Amino acid sequence: MTTSPPTGAPPAVLAEIGLECGQPVATELHLLSDRVRARFGGAVAAVMFYGSCLRSGDPGEGLVDLYVLVDRYADAYDSFVLRSANACLPPNVFMLQLRTDTGRTLQAKYAVLSLADFEAGTGSWFQSYVWGRFAQPSRLVYARDDGVRKRLHAALAQAALTLLREALPCVADDFDAETIWRTGLALSYGTEMRPEAIDRPAQLVQRNAAYFSRLTAAAAPAVRGMQTLAGGSYRNTLSPAQRQRGRHRWTLRRLQGRPLQVARLMKSVLTFENGIDYLAWKLERHTGHPVEVTPRLRRYPLIFGWPLLWRLLRQKRLR
Repeated sequence: MTTSPPTGAPPAVLAEIGLECGQPVATELHLLSDRVRARFGGAVAAVMFYGSCLRSGDPGEGLVDLYVLVDRYADAYDSFVLRSANACLPPNVFMLQLRTDTGRTLQAKYAVLSLADFEAGTGSWFQSYVWGRFAQPSRLVYARDDGVRKRLHAALAQAALTLLREALPCVADDFDAETIWRTGLALSYGTEMRPEAIDRPAQLVQRNAAYFSRLTAAAAPAVRGMQTLAGGSYRNTLSPAQRQRGRHRWTLRRLQGRPLQVARLMKSVLTFENGIDYLAWKLERHTGHPVEVTPRLRRYPLIFGWPLLWRLLRQKRLR
């Protein structure tokens, strides 16, 4: 299922996106980018950086989140299993650890997605898995050429427009930029099992308040039902029926999103070495509690992983 087909982004939106994602990144990010490019060779079109380490400003203090965009999965993998898994339930996610010349250890997880899937995911996919992430600030660490860079700017602009369009039915008649972004990010977070505090979307918006304010002003003319008022305020002119349909879409996303996330976690057990350790680490990171990997769980993860997941859900360690 897809959302409405995207239209071209206004030049002002593209300009804001270009300035934001074109900001320089730390040297460590280029080292990590070089490592993943060495793995996938000429198939890599771009490497994107986003997430908590971007917000903290120090890639050495946490787990770096990267997206590696490739031309085709057939070009990126020799393995039929990896190609098929990436095509059927994108993205594939891998872990990377790197020690710098200064002795600093960097840790990253990187998701692999084709450039075409990234463009679809930011503009027309029904689920917010991609556009909910990349409507937020991100950085372009590597782009093969200017053509790829322009495609990425357009995709990131569509992510922001998609989030605003989908959030609009869920805000009041009159609102400001902070409100619609806080609402949209909270709705997107709600489609996945996440460990973050309930006020995380508000924190994200407040941290980037000036950027979101400029981006909203630039995007508003392209969002149907969003009227610009004086003083940085906006009016929701959607009809009651349009608002109801919009809220219904988010209900469907929540019903679909969490099973899809469970499927992606289980897929990671099969798609790379030490997958069960990655799954345990992921659950520990999400819950704040250690997850014991027993010999039985390590040997039969797709059988004995489900009781563990059910216990975490029942104890409300995952939401």
